[in-house]
Amino acid sequence: MPAVPSSIIDPIWDQFAALLPAREVPHPLGCPRCRIPDRIVLDKLVQVLVFGCAYARIADATCSATTLRCRRDEWIAAGVIDALHARALAAYDRMIGLAVDDVAIDCCITKAPGGGKVAGRSPVDRGKQGLKRSVAVDAAGIPLATIAAPANQHDAPLLGPTLDALEIVDRPMTVHLDRGYDSGATRKQLATRGLTAEIAAKGKPAPITAGQRWVVERTNAWSNAYKKLVWCTERRSAVIAFWITFSMVIITVKRLIGQAWTRYRWETRPSRRP
Repeated sequence: MPAVPSSIIDPIWDQFAALLPAREVPHPLGCPRCRIPDRIVLDKLVQVLVFGCAYARIADATCSATTLRCRRDEWIAAGVIDALHARALAAYDRMIGLAVDDVAIDCCITKAPGGGKVAGRSPVDRGKQGLKRSVAVDAAGIPLATIAAPANQHDAPLLGPTLDALEIVDRPMTVHLDRGYDSGATRKQLATRGLTAEIAAKGKPAPITAGQRWVVERTNAWSNAYKKLVWCTERRSAVIAFWITFSMVIITVKRLIGQAWTRYRWETRPSRRP
């Protein structure tokens, strides 16, 4: 069984292949060894993301661990995964519609045993190395932007960078936040950006289902289904951002196909709703 159903990964591959830069072969007679097809490498990286295991465990006779790392870095340098995420959001907005009138933002802490530039002492894991993701989602839980930070960093200072990372900036928004953001500095920052805030008050019980913050918790649960994010052994911030954005692409496309399944008909439409 594939790590991600073909009904989801095939559309991703079609757009991904269109974004890959043209590769120049400087040698007049070509490379002495055949280059591993990009589709094989992408499928292997999907397995790394889903199962969270080492590159060497996914590598086989068709593709080595070194090839996986080199091709990953090549795609990071070309900015392919960021462009793919922008395309996925644009497609969802065109066919379903992004509900950005209400945006929820929250953080999630996971393990980072390898340390690195965006790892820090986790306050919820006995001081072990951890990674924090600050996630912004629309009213339906579609991930709009995510940034990574050390686990010992407070949620509130990450609000500004998370809002800066949003691609959708030309629409009025109401930002829904939990009580960790309840401060005058947060309200002033949102007012400066022209955004309305709905923030849970400190010291008052507020069930997560009372407002519209529950969707970001659900999206964090979707992201944590990809074990590479739950147990992140990467050390470079660019590589961590690659895996986070890759998971956002898969989540967005899966939600897009699930919503379109009941509204549209197309040739490769899956027999059941994903």
